[in-house]
Amino acid sequence: MSRQAGKASQHRAGEGTEDHGYPCPLVQTVALTRDYPGIRALDNVDFSLRAGEVHVLFGENGAGKSTLISMLAGATMPTSGQILFRGKAVEFDNVHAARNLGISAVFQEFSLIPQMSVAENMFLGAEERRRGFLHSGAQTMKARAVLDDLDFRLDPTERIDRLSRAEQQMVEIAKAFRSDLSVLILDEPTASLTVHETDHLFALLRRLRKQDVGIVYITHRIAEIREIGDRVTILRDGRFVDTVDAKSTSEDELVRLMTGRVVGEVFPKVSSEPGDTVLEVRNLHTDDGSLNGVSATVRKGEIVGLAGLIGSGKSRFGKACFGAVGLRRGTVTFKGERIPKPTPRTMLDRGLLYLPPDRRDDGLMMMRPAFENMSLAAVGMRPFSNGWIVDGRRERKIAGALAERLKLAPPRLDRTTEQFSGGNQQKLMLARSLTSRFDLLIFDEPTVGVDVGTRSAIYEFIAELCEIGAAVLLISSDLPEILNLSSRVYVFFGGSIQVELAGDQINEENVLASFFEREAA
Repeated sequence: MSRQAGKASQHRAGEGTEDHGYPCPLVQTVALTRDYPGIRALDNVDFSLRAGEVHVLFGENGAGKSTLISMLAGATMPTSGQILFRGKAVEFDNVHAARNLGISAVFQEFSLIPQMSVAENMFLGAEERRRGFLHSGAQTMKARAVLDDLDFRLDPTERIDRLSRAEQQMVEIAKAFRSDLSVLILDEPTASLTVHETDHLFALLRRLRKQDVGIVYITHRIAEIREIGDRVTILRDGRFVDTVDAKSTSEDELVRLMTGRVVGEVFPKVSSEPGDTVLEVRNLHTDDGSLNGVSATVRKGEIVGLAGLIGSGKSRFGKACFGAVGLRRGTVTFKGERIPKPTPRTMLDRGLLYLPPDRRDDGLMMMRPAFENMSLAAVGMRPFSNGWIVDGRRERKIAGALAERLKLAPPRLDRTTEQFSGGNQQKLMLARSLTSRFDLLIFDEPTVGVDVGTRSAIYEFIAELCEIGAAVLLISSDLPEILNLSSRVYVFFGGSIQVELAGDQINEENVLASFFEREAA
């Protein structure tokens, strides 16, 4: 489009260059639009980013946030509209064109090659060369310098597939710093980080602000908006809703702008009436050394929270109970039956379901239809099959009912899973817990990358499972989830349980105090 930015863009929330006394925006979009077959993902959106500010993009899953940042980063071309950089219209054919102007994005879905090293991933496409040949030594030195400057304790020669998800997140962030930076785009950067690691990231962002780097920040956590944001732009159904001040706008107002309706408390009141012990684990040690002598119990009708830093062992515990991690010694007793060597098939058949944190790599078949992902945990059982042949018509009928119950949008179950937003992909995984009568459900980071509305629905869903008598193990790096939903909490550190908390003992001070190694008495 050929419209001039000053004429086409409305002055919202102090965006003007003269009327409000602000300089020319670092980045600005004018009537930016993106169409896909049968859908308009972004509809005439005006947006501006100033140098030295953190501008939060806020909205439900599918609101258009990811579409907007993909165009700013050069990953997607707009159907119409303009992008201006320092007041001049630009067109990005690819991400390299955007990076040449200092615009780098860290997307929610990682773009790392597992078999390559940290340094190789950081400089992929911009390798260090000498006389036309790859100079790996110089590349490793530059990577180490970037990592040290960011205070990321990573070995540049380590392979990606040997890193935790939080460490991989750090590599993605470090990639953006391989050259001069003017705009940093972060999509749910704290989704895999603990409170301590999040604090470290926020300190880095404050440093960048002082260097006049503009930061576009996507989050569904309102507490993060308060702490790090300057302005918030709300999108809904691909359209601009409003731009407001991050510090003075209330939580209720943000949620109202995001959803178009008033939303009550995010966390439901959980009616917990613990019954018989469903899971009893004693002195559990794993083959990989990630767990060292862990003992815990989970009872019917209660939510037991597992808290701790990334790598503390809380997630490995859930996987070990499900049989996805080999056991060196210890006992797992489920519904009174000792299981010598748990396997996922064995535990599923006995009524234990584990839902992993990484829905894309571990939880879902992205290229398969939605209904197949919903029925995956029970596809070999009645009523989906007779043990030999899957009843496709019944499978679709049950999946349709589950989609309606979980408000899947759009409810087109023949679409491949990758075509759904992150929040709706999460709902596809959650639907598995309703395909059979499971006695214990292990939710590992169940709200990673989902909006406030979907998050609230997931909490209600977990609370309902507890109230009908199911046992729930909630593994989360989001401390408010642990504090507000759990009736008991185990805090992990170094592959062991530091403390068990219950009732009034469950508070932020007590949980955080056990995140780190305790000094000997």
